[in-house]
Amino acid sequence: MEASKSNIKLVVAGLLLAIFMSAIDNTIVATAMGTIVSKLGGMDKFVWVTSAYMVTTMAGMPIFGKLSDMYGRKRFFIFGLTVFLIGSALCGLAQTIEQLSIYRAIQGIGGGALMPIAFTIIFDIFPPEKRGKMTGLLGAVFGAASVVGPLLGAYITDFMGWEWVFYINVPIGIVSFALIMKSYNESPSHRKQKIDWWGAITLVIAVISLMFALELGGKQYDWNSAPIIALFASFAVFFIAFFFVELRAEEPILPFFLFKRRLFASSQMLAFLYGGTFIILTVYIPIFVQAVYGGSATNAGLILTPMMLGSVAGSSIGGIFSTKTSYRNLMAVSVVFYLAGMYLLSTLDPASARYLLTLFMIVVGFGMGFSFSLLPTASQHNLEPRYRGTANSTNQFLRSLGMTMGITIFGTIQNNMFTNQLKENFKGMGGGANAAMSNLGDPKQIFSPSVRVKIPEQILSKIVDAMSSSITHMFLIALVPIVIAVIFVFLMGKSRVELKQGPQQHPREAEAK
Repeated sequence: MEASKSNIKLVVAGLLLAIFMSAIDNTIVATAMGTIVSKLGGMDKFVWVTSAYMVTTMAGMPIFGKLSDMYGRKRFFIFGLTVFLIGSALCGLAQTIEQLSIYRAIQGIGGGALMPIAFTIIFDIFPPEKRGKMTGLLGAVFGAASVVGPLLGAYITDFMGWEWVFYINVPIGIVSFALIMKSYNESPSHRKQKIDWWGAITLVIAVISLMFALELGGKQYDWNSAPIIALFASFAVFFIAFFFVELRAEEPILPFFLFKRRLFASSQMLAFLYGGTFIILTVYIPIFVQAVYGGSATNAGLILTPMMLGSVAGSSIGGIFSTKTSYRNLMAVSVVFYLAGMYLLSTLDPASARYLLTLFMIVVGFGMGFSFSLLPTASQHNLEPRYRGTANSTNQFLRSLGMTMGITIFGTIQNNMFTNQLKENFKGMGGGANAAMSNLGDPKQIFSPSVRVKIPEQILSKIVDAMSSSITHMFLIALVPIVIAVIFVFLMGKSRVELKQGPQQHPREAEAK
């Protein structure tokens, strides 16, 4: 254990603050994006504000995970926190959308270190019998932040100004910095190793190429356009190069031999699949509330509270029971609730009672919550300390990759369904329908209360029907990756958190279990 008993609570408090700050960042900024664009301009470039952060965060996760294994957790956690705070302060000072994108990239570099290292520190400082409960607590904070973000972003933007969605990180981060610096005394037992620079370079280029292709495809460029094809080709080339570099590297950033361990590989794939489906819930349920039920932006954020409470409950229960039964049994409960909740959401329509939406969100949130606490723990199961940072950062990386790919793929599906359904609904309605069609843009703007009352009832009902149908059909299609997740849950085997662990094996020598 690397912290005295008197300091552990302070260390945990510092980690919780950092995780909340990092996890909430993207959702809180997304809520304020309309206001930011209206102030700074650059409607054609606002996608870079999100992309710049996501790219540097995702590229940094496996790199910082490996460096923390090599040189210690504390120095890279503090480094990440410092860079994140500098980037946050700069974002609030941005005068153009280009400046904001650059500062968000700086912020993302720091964000890439915070989440994976925080989970790994918890695994380092707590004995096996307490790890499940503590990772459950951290997972609950991560899940809550994902849902609280939109509501907090709407409130801050309305009452404090968009700059404060970035400035609010500074006092939170300073408290976290002080707690970790004062209370976390790390063991100096880390062994210096060679840094895999070629692996880092090829990974960064591959991730950047993929993220830009997904973000720009179908928006600024057609999917079959030369720039998008070139980006996908770049991703393929550099990812293959990364694979071969890692196979030959003495100390690879991502040891592929870890994937020979069945529990490790299953945990990583589940993180990817859960991330890719959960993100559409946090984005499209508020849109459904605003567009179909006619709620305000603040109400749309507030409506996610039941899902937040469900995810906190699921994360806590998963962590507590991880010492009593296998990861597979707990994730089986998770995937059943998750699958049922997603299906129930797909049955909604404009006539559905609001209490049904609330109930369905509790079910889907409860199922999702287990993954926040169990998957990071399962990915590190029976690993030597020198591989824990790598394992956890890989888990966070794949969850983030799933989120980015999920919102892009499912967003494209929903947009196409919405457009096609509108055309179908407006057939033969003449000029009034064409006028309504020409005004369609961001659903959050179109269905704001002030705009909604100006739309004729006959036209409004058809638009609402198209929006409702497109979102619920998207939820139905999202059942496919959740069904695939059932397979990986089965493959997790019978492993569980062991209260008394014997000598840990090197991953190359451990059986695939």
